[in-house]
Amino acid sequence: MSKKQRIIVSTNTAEEIRAIVRSHGIEKLLLVCDTSFKLLDTYKEYESIQVPCVAFDEFSSNPLYRDVCKGVEMFRSEQCDAILAIGGGSAIDVAKCIKLFCKMSDSELYLHQEYKENQVPLIAVPTTSGTGSESTRYAVVYYKGQKQSVTHESIIPDYALLDRRNLHTLPLYQKKCTMLDALCQGIESWWSVNADQESRKYSKKAIELLMENQEAYLANEEQGNENMMLAANYAGRAINITQTTAAHAMSYKLTSLYGIPHGRAVFMCLPHVWEYMERNTEHSECYQQEELENIFRSIAATLKCSNTSEAITYLNGLNEQLFEKDPVRVNSEDARLLSKSVNVTRLKNNPIELNEDILYRLYLEIIHSASK
Repeated sequence: MSKKQRIIVSTNTAEEIRAIVRSHGIEKLLLVCDTSFKLLDTYKEYESIQVPCVAFDEFSSNPLYRDVCKGVEMFRSEQCDAILAIGGGSAIDVAKCIKLFCKMSDSELYLHQEYKENQVPLIAVPTTSGTGSESTRYAVVYYKGQKQSVTHESIIPDYALLDRRNLHTLPLYQKKCTMLDALCQGIESWWSVNADQESRKYSKKAIELLMENQEAYLANEEQGNENMMLAANYAGRAINITQTTAAHAMSYKLTSLYGIPHGRAVFMCLPHVWEYMERNTEHSECYQQEELENIFRSIAATLKCSNTSEAITYLNGLNEQLFEKDPVRVNSEDARLLSKSVNVTRLKNNPIELNEDILYRLYLEIIHSASK
């Protein structure tokens, strides 16, 4: 990560924020929060930050460009000089975009202007353990129905505050889905064509923490929550270097078409993508066959499996174990639509090329597995 970020693991988040406010001489905060904010066990503590604060929560789970513009207008009209984001990936993404856009001209579309660094402090407090958005240079916003990826080093929050208590009230189903997002990010970043020594260190740490703390996290135990939050952060730091690959690219239409939560949609795709690549390692253009096979074996070992096939079987079993009582409804007639929806830019990060026909076959497999 080129931008220096301070990651703070603490259960004294309000005090940490007060210290940041003092160190930067912040006079007024724009609080970007989602609807779950008032449900947090820590909600009342934020009243003691002791700096004027105005809240912005007028956005959905798939934030619209016009929603971000409202946030920019509030930041300016209220004369805020810093941003505090408390929430899941959407809240943090909105805050990132507000930071980036607030110093830009409103005479034309922000998305069409050159992105530049600015000095507006951004503090991120995640309330899920999935996206790792608090440590990435990416944000997502929707404009005219199309997903727009906003990417710039300056939107990596200056501070990421990881407070395990924020996971206490997260519903179990959401805990499962966000955990799987972190797991997929860890795996995908490891095999990405952009992976390097640093990103793989983060990927390995993310998967290790996730495997060691899965049960304690789903049981809502303190240490399990804290370590899963760390796992998600390591996975976020990994994809900040590498970006995600085919499983993520294939997931987005599953979410928009069927309403399947993001992490679950990615996890539905990943074992099928991995199985196809495991059978076709000789077709990689960026890795030697043996090198890619070694990468797959390393991921499998970190998943506590003896080989790649066993790892894929484990992931398929985990999917069934976690969601046996929560089936999804998918339609095989949509396979062609799904295959045409995939962003080819994301596929460039994949170690093995996937064309539309291959994607179509993979979606048929995914739909068949989901229908069992």
